[in-house]
Amino acid sequence: MIAPPAMGESSFGFRWCALAVFVVTLGISAGRRWQARRAGGTIRRREEPRALILGRAIVALPLFGGVVLYIANPRWMAWASVDLPSWIRWAGVGLGVLVVPSVHWVLTSLGTNVSETVLTKRQHRLVTVGPYRWVRHPLYTAAIALFLSLGLMAANWFILLWAMIALLAIRFVVIPREEANLVVAFGDDYRRYRDATGSLVPLLPGC
Repeated sequence: MIAPPAMGESSFGFRWCALAVFVVTLGISAGRRWQARRAGGTIRRREEPRALILGRAIVALPLFGGVVLYIANPRWMAWASVDLPSWIRWAGVGLGVLVVPSVHWVLTSLGTNVSETVLTKRQHRLVTVGPYRWVRHPLYTAAIALFLSLGLMAANWFILLWAMIALLAIRFVVIPREEANLVVAFGDDYRRYRDATGSLVPLLPGC
């Protein structure tokens, strides 16, 4: 059995790094989403299939809950601690710092297209600029990177596990549904775009 790492000054330093990354990223996301709702309206979540709404809650609640509990008091999540080297935790800090401008870049590129659901807005346009030039769903990539960074900062297997579960759910449940709607909206234009880009990471040369 692995003993939880000591809750010393360095651990609390990582806690404050996690707080800063989490709050700033959520603040950017909330601000951009509010602007998009004002300019282009929104699609209510209840318009999605109930199974998808329930699945999102099952994944999101423990993921966000674990992060919030760790930030509020690291001892509350000490039962899921792993003994990670400090350099790995600092790598998590570095990843988190990179996520902040990435989220701003993605949401700025999306503009009024930002949606709370997998459904497509009536005035939705096909975005192929910014990070969308190489990746079709960079916002999901940034979200997973955020929670991976927080899990590394916290040295917490529970947060890391649910980040991986979220990745699988996004890749194999959310993205196929979202892209089916985009094909209906944009037809062959989206099919060509899909063939030329990666889903969550850029395509490797020759792939």
